[in-house]
Amino acid sequence: MMRQKGLTLSGFVMWLIVLAFAALLGFKLGPPYFEFWTIQKQLQAIAGESEVRSGQRRDVESAFVRRSMIEDIKSVKPADLQIARDGDQVVISAEYTVCVPVIANIRACMDFNPSSRRR
Repeated sequence: MMRQKGLTLSGFVMWLIVLAFAALLGFKLGPPYFEFWTIQKQLQAIAGESEVRSGQRRDVESAFVRRSMIEDIKSVKPADLQIARDGDQVVISAEYTVCVPVIANIRACMDFNPSSRRR
């Protein structure tokens, strides 16, 4: 005697709910991570510019403002940048938190620390 194999309607609905919740999380949590990677890439590019090698804050801030307008960076402002020197290189970093509402009163809070230092 052969046993039937397959997916029942209730099993299908259960998996559909699980996949919908996973997609919801992905759509909610994805953009902050994409913005973090964009910020990190821009900080690395700014640190490599010749006009910024002096380490002057106004030069770094003006370069960041230009790049943040092009890349539509909203989480980090020029005043949030931390500038340090590591030997002959300029290291630019920032710290910020993003809280994303997931469902009703549940929020996902993420702390980011982009830096121009290569890891």
